[in-house]
Amino acid sequence: MTVASQKSMATAWSRPAFRILLGSEAVTLSGSAVSAVALPALAVLELRASTSEVAVLAFFGSLPNAVALCAGALSDRHPKRPQLIASDLVAAGALVTVPAAALAGMLTIGQLCAVAIVLGAAKVVHDAAAISLLPAVVDPDRLQDANAKLGAASSVADSAGTNAGAALVGAVGAARSVLFDAVSFLVSAALLWRMRVPETATTSDADRPGLVRDIADGVRYVARQPTIRTVIAALATLSFGLAIMNTYWAYYLLDRLGASPAAFGVIMGVGGTGGVAGALLAPRIAARIGIGPTIIVGFAVSPLAQVPLLLAGSGLRWQIVLAATLAGQLFWATMSGTSQRSLRQAICDPSFQGRMQSASTTLTAGARPLAAATAGGLVLVLDVRATLAVGALLQLVPVVLLLASPIRTLRKIPTRAAVPPAREGVSS
Repeated sequence: MTVASQKSMATAWSRPAFRILLGSEAVTLSGSAVSAVALPALAVLELRASTSEVAVLAFFGSLPNAVALCAGALSDRHPKRPQLIASDLVAAGALVTVPAAALAGMLTIGQLCAVAIVLGAAKVVHDAAAISLLPAVVDPDRLQDANAKLGAASSVADSAGTNAGAALVGAVGAARSVLFDAVSFLVSAALLWRMRVPETATTSDADRPGLVRDIADGVRYVARQPTIRTVIAALATLSFGLAIMNTYWAYYLLDRLGASPAAFGVIMGVGGTGGVAGALLAPRIAARIGIGPTIIVGFAVSPLAQVPLLLAGSGLRWQIVLAATLAGQLFWATMSGTSQRSLRQAICDPSFQGRMQSASTTLTAGARPLAAATAGGLVLVLDVRATLAVGALLQLVPVVLLLASPIRTLRKIPTRAAVPPAREGVSS
């Protein structure tokens, strides 16, 4: 067997740095999934948060995404591994304050909002560094395989974390359960400390343009790339609709549909199994029906999956329906997400990876504070179910955007060198 053939058969798993990155992402996601159950339960069930307070908490949690462009520019300027470690340590420190304040009887919604801001900022820095680091960890032709493995591990971690969160909330209480998330960030930092990966040398501070110039260059780069621009626009509109729904997702299930924290965790956990399957099957499905159709179907399934939620009532039967629907939604969402991320990473200039990702984060996650505020305003004139319906209808917009673009005919991931920027979105 030749060296070339051995390289072609190698998978992303053969790279030690990738295994460390995957382990780091999995452990932090499992911890964050525990917090995704514990923090809403803490706010709604123990602190008796009102609908307005729930919206404010969601707003502050999403607010740091509005400055993601700065994180992307810093990611392209400096080594990414130290940024990953620092963001993990900051997140762990913020989370520890929750059980400490609860133990002292001083925990308030205001503190949860402050913690949400810190966690959001740490996540923005972490995501910009992690996603832009991946192309330096694996070969370009293994990005789809690497993203599939990351997606599968993330879905398993999310599912395990939500089920563990439900169990921990019932066993030790919501506040103490947050400690699991803090420990997960510390474990991640320890893993990343051991990572060794070559990164592109950065220029000296004296030779660099200003940070604002870096950000502007990144925005212009994304705006001039047809494929990247269209995918990010679709992601942004989908994210806005989902964020309106997610503002009251936990409140709706826990308060209006009467689900217990354990049932809430099980619904999310079962849904996560769909994400595992979607990530594992993404390369195979994309190879069969094409990368473009895979992306579009994933977007189209999202608004359809909201119908059972809008029709749901209380009781075990509806909880089973919601869990199954969420599994189907996450199956296609993860498959689509893996495919569009691999597409963007493959065709993006390495020197713009961080800024490209941060542009996506700014438009997708950065719109979430506005979506949370919109949801808070809508619920004042509509009921919670009608507000969820508005979010579901908005998710039809990205489907139209993608169907109207050349992405619908794209069958394979084009390489950056092989496809001119003006023709990236055209099927080869």
